[in-house]
Amino acid sequence: MENNQNNTFQYTYSAGEQAQIKAIRSKYLPREENKMEQLQRLDASVTQKATIYSLIVGIIGALIMGLGMSCCMVWAGVWFVPGIVLGLIGMAAAAAAYPVYNRVLKKERERIAPEILRLTDELLK
Repeated sequence: MENNQNNTFQYTYSAGEQAQIKAIRSKYLPREENKMEQLQRLDASVTQKATIYSLIVGIIGALIMGLGMSCCMVWAGVWFVPGIVLGLIGMAAAAAAYPVYNRVLKKERERIAPEILRLTDELLK
């Protein structure tokens, strides 16, 4: 602190304090997404959607297969043959999870490709 001629005090912050002030201030400013973050977000959204769809198909298939196993093992008798059929349907649905993933991934990439290419062109310039 310095004492000026007119008896007022003037305080200057050090470089470390300036950096800390800027870091705190940046937490409260509205966040603006830059082009690289936008590119990463778009790329992640493609795989995320495909993953969600394939998980849903796989889980439903596993549940149907489990129902078929229950029919065979617990309620044997009359439910044995329908249990085998349900088990096979469940296995087919669970096995279809990976092709569903690939199909959704391909369609999403086609849908988002123009935006991704535009952003990459801007970033590479």
